[in-house]
Amino acid sequence: GININDISIIVGRGGLIKPIPGGIYEVNEKMCDDLFAGVMGQHASNLGGLIANDIARSIPNAKAYIADPVVVDEMQDIARIAGHPAFERVSIFHALNQKAIARTHAQSHNKSYEDMNLIIAHLGGGISVGAHQKGKVIDVNNALDGEGPFSPERSGTLPAGALAKACFTGKYTYDEIKKMITGKGGYVAYLGTNKASEVEKAAQNGDSKAILLQKAMAYQVAKEIGAMSTVLKGEVDAIILTGGMAYNKTFVNLITERVSHLGEVFVYPGEDEMRALAMNGLMVLNGEIQAKKYI
Repeated sequence: GININDISIIVGRGGLIKPIPGGIYEVNEKMCDDLFAGVMGQHASNLGGLIANDIARSIPNAKAYIADPVVVDEMQDIARIAGHPAFERVSIFHALNQKAIARTHAQSHNKSYEDMNLIIAHLGGGISVGAHQKGKVIDVNNALDGEGPFSPERSGTLPAGALAKACFTGKYTYDEIKKMITGKGGYVAYLGTNKASEVEKAAQNGDSKAILLQKAMAYQVAKEIGAMSTVLKGEVDAIILTGGMAYNKTFVNLITERVSHLGEVFVYPGEDEMRALAMNGLMVLNGEIQAKKYI
């Protein structure tokens, strides 16, 4: 029932462009070039801005935007230090969902996101835990590239010495090591599945290995939340659990019992990215936020 000519903006999921602060950005030629080139890597999300741009070009006076792509980078300088000048910690995480849930939570408490300190754990195929200080994610684990808790298909932070040794045994190729870190790690490596629901069911049926691994994942998530509490110097307005695995009450309880002393825990299950994109677009239309320029 929607007349396409009445549409004034199209919002697509952001991709692996260069690191930028959070917010909504109008798609321009520079962004399209970077999405085509995959300047930060190739990922399906790179298509979001390109598709939005193509659709907008077919509608009179419409504009295309992206919102909070995975490369949102608001990290404080101290958080970038990795421990050796050849390496630097980078910000790649579930920015769209984390930022949208943060704003939703703030609104439900009649507050502004920019006035709150939050720790948000996105619990999905990858797990990212961000320290949100007054509207900026000042520290977060690189959920794409092997940092933080292990997840259904990612290994998380592995013992550095053992990983370096594995790289030079001749047993693995570079691509196999990369897959070990992202794609074939976590539950996939231990149990042969990336479906957390299957692991939950097995645990409920008394499978001791599934029980141990579910507890271990929750343990690592809780440790990361504890670390982010120190980043915020203990000034935590709320701890938020979101993403698909937040539907698992057993998993949520395993985390909550370890972190509830750090702040009140709120659960927003699922990952409604379409709603998050629409929410950002509506804020632009209502003049609540201003679109930024990608340069």
